[in-house]
Amino acid sequence: MPTFTHTAAMPVSQDHVWSWYDAPEAFVRIMPEWERLTPLELGALEDGASTRFRMHLGPLRPVWVARHHDVVKGQAFSDRMERGPFGAWDHEHRITAKGAGSSVDDTVTWRLPFHMFTGWTAPITVLPRLRTMFAFRSRRVRLDLKRIEETAHLPRRRVLVSGSTGLIGTQLCAFFHAAGHEVVRLLRTNTKLPAHLKGQAVVRWDDRTGEVVEGSLEGFDAVVHLAGAGIGDRRWSRSRMDLIRTSRTGPTARLAERLAALKHPPEVLLSGSAVGIYGNRPEGTVDETAEVGRGFLDEVALDWESATAQASESGIRVVHLRTGLVMTAAGGVLAKQLLPAKLGAGGPLGSGRQQISWISIDDEVHAIHHLMMHETAEGPYNLTSPQPVAQREFARTLGRVLRRPAFAPLPGFVLRVLFGRMARPLLLEGQAALPTRLIESGYTFAHPDLESCLRHTLGRTPADPQDAHEHRR
Repeated sequence: MPTFTHTAAMPVSQDHVWSWYDAPEAFVRIMPEWERLTPLELGALEDGASTRFRMHLGPLRPVWVARHHDVVKGQAFSDRMERGPFGAWDHEHRITAKGAGSSVDDTVTWRLPFHMFTGWTAPITVLPRLRTMFAFRSRRVRLDLKRIEETAHLPRRRVLVSGSTGLIGTQLCAFFHAAGHEVVRLLRTNTKLPAHLKGQAVVRWDDRTGEVVEGSLEGFDAVVHLAGAGIGDRRWSRSRMDLIRTSRTGPTARLAERLAALKHPPEVLLSGSAVGIYGNRPEGTVDETAEVGRGFLDEVALDWESATAQASESGIRVVHLRTGLVMTAAGGVLAKQLLPAKLGAGGPLGSGRQQISWISIDDEVHAIHHLMMHETAEGPYNLTSPQPVAQREFARTLGRVLRRPAFAPLPGFVLRVLFGRMARPLLLEGQAALPTRLIESGYTFAHPDLESCLRHTLGRTPADPQDAHEHRR
C-alpha cells in the first residue's frame, strides 16, 4: 500500500506535545477548516478508544470511524479506520524528542476502495489533500503550543464559558483544554450538548431569570460570556432585531448580577461585544478611544457592554471583547462567501469602499486567552487584525487565493432587496478598527495580513520549511 510520511518540528518538549494531543478536544483543533468535519465521538488516547466524525464529500455525508491502537503514553499512538471512504487507512503519530524541542512524525498507509486505482491515482486523489491537511495541522499545533508556553509560568484557570457550542466557543474551549485549563460550559436549560461533548462538565441556567438549575457559579477563576442570537443569520424583522438586542443585554445583566453576588466571584469576566459599536466610519481608522456610533448595532453593542456594570462595580475585572469579522472556512461570513467566490461571482458590494475589520479564528481564540491571563487587562479591546481592508480588496484577495476572478459587482440596491434592512449596516457600511490596546498588552498576531489568514483557513498555504513529507509506493 502507498505510504505518506510527514515530519513537523515542534518548539517544545516531547511531554508538552503529548499533553496537547492528549487533551479532550485536540481533534477539534486539528480538523482542517475547509473540510467542514462534524465530530461525533472523541476517544481518549487509549487502546480501543474510537473517534467518529461526519465528512462532507460533495452531496455525500459519510461517517469516518477510527480506533486507537499501539498507544505508548508520551510517545506514540495509531488510528485504524473501521468505517469510511477508504479501502484501508492506518495512521501512526509518533512524538520524538529533538534537543530542546521535538518532532511529530505522521505515517499514513492507505488504499482506495478499488485497489487497482490506488497507486496511479494517488497524486491527484489523495496526496494533495494529505499534504494540505498535515501542513494545516502542524501550523495549528505550533501556534497553540507557542501561546501555551507564553503563559506556562502562570496557574491554570477554572473557566466557565457561555456560547461554548458556537463558532468561536467551540475552538476556544478546545484550546483551553489543550492549555491545561479546566473548562465548564454554561448552557441554557434547553440546550443540548453535541454528541462528542457528552459527559463534559456543565452549569445550566435560565438566562431569562438568572436562576441556576444545575451546578453552581461558585469557584471559577474566569468567565467567558459569548452567547447571543446570530446577527446575520436571518433577515431583520422587528422581532428579530429585538431578539438580537435582548439575547445579549438581558442575559449579560443577569449573569453580571449573579457573579457580583457570589461568595467567591471570578477574577475576570470576558464579555462579548463587537466593533460595530463604532458605527459606520467610511474614512480613517478607529481604536478603543473612539466615540460610539448612533445606529442599531452601535446601540446594541453599547447596551451589551453596559450590562456588565454590576460585575465591574463589585470588583470583578471586566474585559469587553470588541470582535471584528472572524475568518474561518468552518462557518460565519467567510463560509457564506465561498460558493459565489468559487463560481467567480465575488466582487465589490456596493461601492466596495466600506472597511472590513477582521480577525483569524486562531487570533480570536488566542487573544481571548491572552486577555484572560493578563492580570491588568480591563475594559474594551478590539479583537481585529492590525490590517483592516476595504471590501473590494477583501474580494480581490479571496479571489487570488481561490484563483478565481473577483470583479463582478453587486449594487447596493440589489443587496437591499435581497437582505432588507440588515444590508446597510452589515454589508454596505463598516469601520477600520485597530487593535491598539491588544498590541500594547504584548499580543502578537499569527495572521496580521488577510492573505496569510485566508490561505491558512482554506488550505492554500505553501509547505512550511519546518515540515517535510514523502510519498512511497
